[in-house]
Amino acid sequence: MKHDKELRGTGIINENPEYLRKGMFDWTEKEENSFYNDNIENFAKKLKPIKDAPYYIKKLKEDGNEIYIITGRDNGEYTNPYEITKEWLKKYEITYDKLIFTNSNDKHAKTERCIENHIELMIEDSTRISLDLINSGINVYTMNTRYNQKEQTLNRVSRWKEIYEKISELNKKEESQKINVILDTDIYNECDDQFALSYLLKSQDKFNIEAITIAPYHHDNNISIEEGIDKSYEEVIKICNWLKFDCTHKVFKGSTDYIANDYNETNDAVNKIIEIANKNDKTYILAIGAITNVALAIKKEPKIIDKIEVVWLGGHSFLNKNNKEFNFRQDVQAVKIIFESKVKLTIIPCKNVASNLKTSIYELEHFLKGKSELCDYLCQRFYNDGIHGIQERRIIWDISVIAYMINKDWFETKEISCPNINSDTSYELTKNNHEITIVNYLNVDKIYKDLFKKLGEA
Repeated sequence: MKHDKELRGTGIINENPEYLRKGMFDWTEKEENSFYNDNIENFAKKLKPIKDAPYYIKKLKEDGNEIYIITGRDNGEYTNPYEITKEWLKKYEITYDKLIFTNSNDKHAKTERCIENHIELMIEDSTRISLDLINSGINVYTMNTRYNQKEQTLNRVSRWKEIYEKISELNKKEESQKINVILDTDIYNECDDQFALSYLLKSQDKFNIEAITIAPYHHDNNISIEEGIDKSYEEVIKICNWLKFDCTHKVFKGSTDYIANDYNETNDAVNKIIEIANKNDKTYILAIGAITNVALAIKKEPKIIDKIEVVWLGGHSFLNKNNKEFNFRQDVQAVKIIFESKVKLTIIPCKNVASNLKTSIYELEHFLKGKSELCDYLCQRFYNDGIHGIQERRIIWDISVIAYMINKDWFETKEISCPNINSDTSYELTKNNHEITIVNYLNVDKIYKDLFKKLGEA
């Protein structure tokens, strides 16, 4: 009103304009722009948050959501948009993980930042930006304002309490759609299991991690199986702590010998596999070591075969004459139990398939070194895993099983009649047995791109 009096003193000519400064007074466009440019910085400092916004944003953060604030203030209208915005957010105690600036004159800029930062849901007030986000596949809640009422197709919200309730409900729905998994791992064996567990933990948008069970392993002139189980257990806890995954009542020690050696004892891992299988409609067991624990669970409670699916890294492709591969040869009897049980089974062979996942310490250091304590540890473990000595290049075998569950489009598979296992561990092909799935090809580039992106994230 003060500025209007300085111009012509006509007063308000429209009580309900679409925009507060446009159409309320009889100002020319030049006069409106002059008023806006002279006062926008002062207005930005004096604006107050929408009612309850700080409270519900904090609750969203406490619920485990990441909060990214994307503003269009990098458009030349502010002397120092970053400092003004940062001070305002601090003043009103608004919680956030990352503050991103774009140019509001570019309607696609916020969309690009959302894609770059893997943002799944945006809260926006601009119609044109909301529509651009939606066209790029990003979910949008559009805050109701007087200036965005023309577009009727938008998913609208009016209060932050409503936003909080909608996101909470969405999270519950997504949680119920996650895949229930158990990771069965001999993680202290070499370096690849650590990568696999980290990859799994960084993919919790996809998985409900029910348990991590410890599989047996043994190398000649090395520690005993019991010692390996204990070291693997400690290794799992360490990685879970680094990635802030609450593993309380989630990690279970498994078999201390092999079925091939007449081991037939129950243990925490076997009991937990049975318990989880019976609880869920469907559970995937991701096995990246000797398959002893899984075989014992099936042997003890055969009914679980209807409620589980096993994805196992083991043996070699049919191009090889035998399966004298570590996971396979450790407990051939366990493999036979799995095959004969008729459980739904996918096998990722080692040679000729997973063996393509070779990378180098140079690639790892380029993408991961310095990103986190975990990433530095993985680089160090890759270079010297304590078993095979210092190596500049290795195959990170076990990530194949995690990647298969993340995106099966990265793999080529074939349904075959379950083979028999000969006395020399070679496969005998059959025609009339139950079917299993064999992976014949994996896309190395896509797997490593996803792995490095996830592990490198803060």
